[in-house]
Amino acid sequence: MATQMAAAAVVSSSIVSTTPKITASTYASLLLSKAHHHCRLAFNPILKSSPLRLTFLPNKPRSTLPLRRTNATAPQTRCLFTGIVEELGTVKQLGKVPHGGFDMVIAAKTVLEGVNLGDSIAVNGTCLTVTEFDANTFTVGLSPETLRKTSLEELQSGSLVNLERALTPTSRMGGHFVQGHVDGTGIILSKVPEGDSLWIKVKAEKELLKYVVPKGFIAVDGTSLTVVNVNDGEGWFNFMLVAYTQQKVVIPLKEVGQKVNLEADILGKQVERLLSGYISIRSS
Repeated sequence: MATQMAAAAVVSSSIVSTTPKITASTYASLLLSKAHHHCRLAFNPILKSSPLRLTFLPNKPRSTLPLRRTNATAPQTRCLFTGIVEELGTVKQLGKVPHGGFDMVIAAKTVLEGVNLGDSIAVNGTCLTVTEFDANTFTVGLSPETLRKTSLEELQSGSLVNLERALTPTSRMGGHFVQGHVDGTGIILSKVPEGDSLWIKVKAEKELLKYVVPKGFIAVDGTSLTVVNVNDGEGWFNFMLVAYTQQKVVIPLKEVGQKVNLEADILGKQVERLLSGYISIRSS
């Protein structure tokens, strides 16, 4: 028995004496020298001297699988247009429907390319939502407020309308920022030819006219146009249509006295809003 105990003591002493000591500096050196490996440390929680086992794992190639999107809700994108009319559509049907709403069916071609339910299409500058469509037509719903605020109430079967799809990330910005939120209507006061161009004078309400500036932008029936003159006293502004534009939009087809949808440049309204807040803070 004594002999066995003596042999065990010799073995234990041999293990302790041959076990390398891991100091803080030695540990740091190991990490630096094996930086290109994944290092797994396993400690034996014994107070007395104990072996420290180090296991080095080879680098694994990174996964080439595509990243998956989480279920987080993506930010909603609001519709935006440029005021560059894509085509003239023809109203096929307009009126109340059995469910109590007011629908308009429009025949078109270009704007139907790639169309989906819920898409936004500007009809005479009014942003409307596609509720039905087929190979040749699409349907939009008109709310009572839309009918009150815009000139769409004057449309009838056979009327031509300006059509433009909402912008996509790859669209060219040919006009200006048009939201399709009509500010109000104007009335055509005159149409005067000059060469192959056409002068159009439009009467507008004072609250809307304050946002109209010479050489600035305005959307008339959804068409991005450059204002030429503004007369605050008489309450009108004018613009000129070149021959090409006359063939592509609905404005020249309207008669003196008819309404047009107007949307002022959003930048002017934003500046007014910011300044009003600044002035109220300074005066308080």
